Amino acid sequence: MPELPDLAVYIHALNTRVAGRRLVGVRLLSPFVLRSVDPPLEVIKGRTIQAIFRLGKRIVLTLAAATDSPSSPTSSSVEDELFLVVHLMIAGRLRWREPHQKPGVGPRMILAAFEFEHGTLLFTEAGSKKRASLHLVRGRRGVEALNRGGVEPLEVSLTQFRESLTRESHTLKRTLTDPHLFSGIGNAYSDEILHAARLSPLKLSRTLSDDESVRLYEATRATLTMWSERLENEAAGTFPEKVTAFRDEMAVHGRFKKPCPVCGAPVQRIVYAANECNYCARCQTGGRLLADRSLSRLLKADWPRYLDDQ
Repeated sequence: MPELPDLAVYIHALNTRVAGRRLVGVRLLSPFVLRSVDPPLEVIKGRTIQAIFRLGKRIVLTLAAATDSPSSPTSSSVEDELFLVVHLMIAGRLRWREPHQKPGVGPRMILAAFEFEHGTLLFTEAGSKKRASLHLVRGRRGVEALNRGGVEPLEVSLTQFRESLTRESHTLKRTLTDPHLFSGIGNAYSDEILHAARLSPLKLSRTLSDDESVRLYEATRATLTMWSERLENEAAGTFPEKVTAFRDEMAVHGRFKKPCPVCGAPVQRIVYAANECNYCARCQTGGRLLADRSLSRLLKADWPRYLDDQ
């Protein structure tokens, strides 16, 4: 699922292409992607993209009534504002196509197409499980109704970070990925953050020392900032096409059994539900292997307790 750094690159690319531009048409190719009824999607035709911002893991496009000049933002009243809210979920992606450029994906992948005079923005989703969603809401209150309430990790102070961190007693992995506590962090970057902070993903949030809280705060800011800048540099002004949660440059996420870039120990994992948590036992847990819910129960006494026991 695209997270804060990925969404930041999307928003930058959208700002350079559609901000201040007028929508000349919209095509809904998958009726199931639209999760709102009022106002109807057709009313956005002719409106201008006034602003684009992130709301958690959603991308929000502000739509104002079009002016005579399609290249300049409008000054329509707040009551007239509509907001197009895109949630990519796991397999959803945005793609920009110049006029007469082929979609480059199969027709079944295209959920919706937003047409401008200078190109088309495609909303696509791979796979058969259609989880991506589109909401059209009226006014700021409609947008806020979709806000999960988590704090922005790059905007809060250390005190605010700690307050959100200790609001509930959960593992650090669950806490960082809870949208009610932190905005825009998911499975991939939580692994990277915890590795950078040298903290176990299963350590309880309310048990952190002052030093550990500071390390986690600084690692969160540094990791998200570094990856936002790295992805922006990789895009180099082009529209991001290869948005993925698995990158060779990552320290632990998706790198099971590969060497940790810090100590060289093999990266470990915990598998649960449809996700997995990756960590370095030497850097994060003092060499202790964290119990895998399925494999550790199967092996029982034969489950290795420490990295050197493998």
